[in-house]
Amino acid sequence: MTFTRRRTRREVGGLIAASVAMVAGPAVLRAQTAARVVVIGGGFGGASCARALRKADATLDVTLVEASTTFIACPLSNEVIAGLRDIGAQQFGYDRIAAEGVRVVLQAATAIDAPAHKVTLADGTTLAYDRLVLAPGIDIDVTALQGYDEAASAVMPHAYKAGEQTLLLRKQIEAMPDGGTIAISVPANPSRCPPAPYERASLIAHHLKTHKPKSKVLILDAKDNFSQQKLFEQAWQQLYPGIIERIPLSQGGRVTGVDVTTRTVVTEFGNYNPDVANIIPPQKAGRIAALAGATDRTGWCPIDAATFASKLLPDVHVIGDACLGGGIPKSAGAARAQGQACAAVIARDLIARPSEPPPLTGICYSTVAPDYAFSLSGVYQPKGDLFAEVEGGRTSPLDAPLAARAAEAEAATAWFKALTHDAFG
Repeated sequence: MTFTRRRTRREVGGLIAASVAMVAGPAVLRAQTAARVVVIGGGFGGASCARALRKADATLDVTLVEASTTFIACPLSNEVIAGLRDIGAQQFGYDRIAAEGVRVVLQAATAIDAPAHKVTLADGTTLAYDRLVLAPGIDIDVTALQGYDEAASAVMPHAYKAGEQTLLLRKQIEAMPDGGTIAISVPANPSRCPPAPYERASLIAHHLKTHKPKSKVLILDAKDNFSQQKLFEQAWQQLYPGIIERIPLSQGGRVTGVDVTTRTVVTEFGNYNPDVANIIPPQKAGRIAALAGATDRTGWCPIDAATFASKLLPDVHVIGDACLGGGIPKSAGAARAQGQACAAVIARDLIARPSEPPPLTGICYSTVAPDYAFSLSGVYQPKGDLFAEVEGGRTSPLDAPLAARAAEAEAATAWFKALTHDAFG
């Protein structure tokens, strides 16, 4: 025998309200079922995002996917090239992130099925997600320069991904005889950390001045003007007169190709045969972003700047160097800030926690000698699909005394420690 109880008006109203909540409020439902967030890329952006998500709410199921067991940081890596710093000081692991409750998967992501909300790993297993964060950094665009590919980078290193390339360039410089020339090719923007090639030229010049005083640095530049140009040129005149020569775009400085067999660097107006060639090609978003379908014809990932949401894929966010950011630089500090802001957006959406993403602030230091550095800082906010600088653009004054430059060199080291602590614990 079955008994049926008539529901009260209050109970019926509650059922209707619950039904509406299930349709209109998936964030609440997901919070009750451990919403899953997968972050691909364990650099400054991805690591910061994963940590910030766990701090936002311990119920979030956060997975960080990274192919390398050790992250090697690019900031300060120019000091490694110049023999001023050990590569070990650039290396960071993921143990502390894992201890905070983030599931760390040390494999490459090989495919993304955005409609199915699944990531495929190198071993064939898949990870399901409610939200996906892409933080793949950059890849070298090997199609941009004729004759330059992965094999060529073993002879003419780019050293724009810290690690083996960093050490290779350092060894080539150390082996070069006094009186030799080191050529550095600089790509047009957008590019990872636009001031970095000029910092590199400066620190290599410091090494040459100390150990190989007859040698030269030649900058072959695809730009006429660059960030903090006056500060760099002032430093070169003060510290390295006659050592650094720069050929800008308008004078034929753009590199168009290389010939590895003859160690020739080809520009629009002529060829060069340096003893060491540091070829920094144009770049694009990391490969997994293109495989996922998150890149457009530029090779970068268009996003909604307010939420970091991909303009091309549902429930996917892109942060760091891979995204089309507009006024915000492609830098480690910017990636860290974007990772934390993106985490706030995702936590707000998935667990219905009211929050405002933190402001995107950043500072970048350029070190031109062990006791000489300057900086550039700014505050950025969404403006349409890109970021615009709304406050700052503050740069070190051109007339600062040498004591101030030395203080900024110390500040650069402290900044790096704080940056890596935020990202890796």
